[in-house]
Amino acid sequence: MKVGDRVRVTSSVIIYIHPEHRNQPFDLEGSEGEIVDILTDWNGRPISPNLPVVVKFASKLKVHLKESEIEMAESES
Repeated sequence: MKVGDRVRVTSSVIIYIHPEHRNQPFDLEGSEGEIVDILTDWNGRPISPNLPVVVKFASKLKVHLKESEIEMAESES
């Protein structure tokens, strides 16, 4: 996976920060978004974050996820 790839959330990920469902549990499973960053370093120093993949969804929501929680989305070609 790389920045710019379309991905789909494959496992149940409950968040409470969704703009349309603020302070309520919202399950991201099945949602599609775009990878905007993969965290590997901080100020030039290597890091190993627990949730390294940053995915942006259509609702301007950015969420940090594990690689095991997402898969490549099928292209619409």
